[in-house]
Amino acid sequence: MRILFLSRWFPYPADNGSKLRIWNLLRGLSEQHEVSLLSFADVEKNAPDVSVVREICQDVQVVQWRSFNPRSRRAVVGLFSLTPRSYFDTFSEEMSASIKQTLASEKFDLVIASQWAMASYSQFFGDTAALFEEVELGVLQAQNDQVRTTRQRLRQSLTWLKHRSYLSRLLQDFQACTVVSEQEQRLLAKSARRYGQATIIPNCIDLASYDGVEEARQPNSLIFAGSFRYAANYEAMVWFLECIYPLIWSEIPDIQLTITGDHADRKLPSATGVRQTGFVPDVRPYIASAWASVVPLRVGGGTRLKILEAMALKTPVVTTSKGAEGLDVAHERTVLIADKPAEFAEAVVRLLRDAGLRDRLAANGYKLVRDYYDWAGAMPRFLQLVEETASTNGDGDQ
Repeated sequence: MRILFLSRWFPYPADNGSKLRIWNLLRGLSEQHEVSLLSFADVEKNAPDVSVVREICQDVQVVQWRSFNPRSRRAVVGLFSLTPRSYFDTFSEEMSASIKQTLASEKFDLVIASQWAMASYSQFFGDTAALFEEVELGVLQAQNDQVRTTRQRLRQSLTWLKHRSYLSRLLQDFQACTVVSEQEQRLLAKSARRYGQATIIPNCIDLASYDGVEEARQPNSLIFAGSFRYAANYEAMVWFLECIYPLIWSEIPDIQLTITGDHADRKLPSATGVRQTGFVPDVRPYIASAWASVVPLRVGGGTRLKILEAMALKTPVVTTSKGAEGLDVAHERTVLIADKPAEFAEAVVRLLRDAGLRDRLAANGYKLVRDYYDWAGAMPRFLQLVEETASTNGDGDQ
C-alpha cells in the first residue's frame, strides 16, 4: 500500500514529543507499506538531515515552515475568517501545491495528516482516503478553563468555538482519526458530536532503544527535558524555579537541576545549581544520570512522552495532575503527583532522601511502559486502523 504522510515536524532528529511519535509511526508504517513523507521544517535555521529519513521513506519532500505571527496582516485578516487564525496565517501555498502535485502525479491509497497543522490541508486530498492522526483538544480546553477576566473569557470562548466549528468541518474530509488518550477521546466526542469514536493510539516509546543506556546516577540531581518553544514547558519551569525549587534548595542545598531542550531565548528566574544545556542530540544519558525527573506542567493536552522516557530509563518521576493526565500512572506506585508548590517540593525532597522509594517507583514505572506504552504493542493496532481506513477509498465518513 502507498501512503502519503504529512507532518508539521520534520521527524529527525526526534528531539521533541511530536517528532518522537511521528518517527516511530513512520518506522512502523515503512515495515509494511511504501511511505512518502511531505514535511514542514525550519530549513533556514537548521537544514534537515533528509538522508536518515530516506532510509525508511520512499520519498521525502521538505517545505519551509513559517511560524505564526499574531501581528501579521494575514493574522489580522484571520480574525474575520472561519478558520482559526493561527492556521490561516501559517497556511503555505508551497505546501498545498506540493500536496496537489504529489497526489496528481502518483496513486496513493491513503493520506495520513499528522496534527491540526496538516489536517488543515484536507481540501487538497481529493478522493484519497484520509486519516487525521492525533486530534488534540486538551490544550485549547485548558486555555479556556484558565481564563480569569470577563474579557479573557469572552475571547477564549470565541477561540474555542471557532476551533470546534473548524474541527467539525475538517472531519468531514477524514474517514478516521486518532487521539492519544481517553480524555482526548471524550473531548472529541463532545466537541464533534456527529463524528464517530476516535481510535486511541497512545503516545509510546520504542523501549528497546532505551534498554542498555547506562549512566552513573548523580546524587541529588533533577532533570527536566523539554523545549521552551512549547510554551507549557517554559511556564512549567518558571513556576518550578519561582515557587518550588527554593523550597527544595532550603532542604537540600547541593541540589542540581539540568534543563535540556531549545531554550528559545526565553529567560528563567536565576537559581543556584541550575544548568541549561540547550538542544542535545541525545537526551537519554541526561535522564538516565538523574535521581529524579520533574514534570511540573500546569497546562497542555495529550500525554507526556518525557514521563514515559524517564520511566523507560528507570528514573523516578514527580509530576502534577496535568502532567500525569492521559497516562495510566498511579500516585505512590509509578509516580509521585503533587499540584501545590509546597507539596511538590516535599515530594521531591522525600524522593531524593529515600533510595527505596526511588527504586520502587523506577521498577514499577519501567514495568508500566513495558506492558502498555511500548510501540511494539501499540503499532499493530495503528496498522490495522490504517488498513481499514485505506479500504474506504475516500468514500465513507465516520
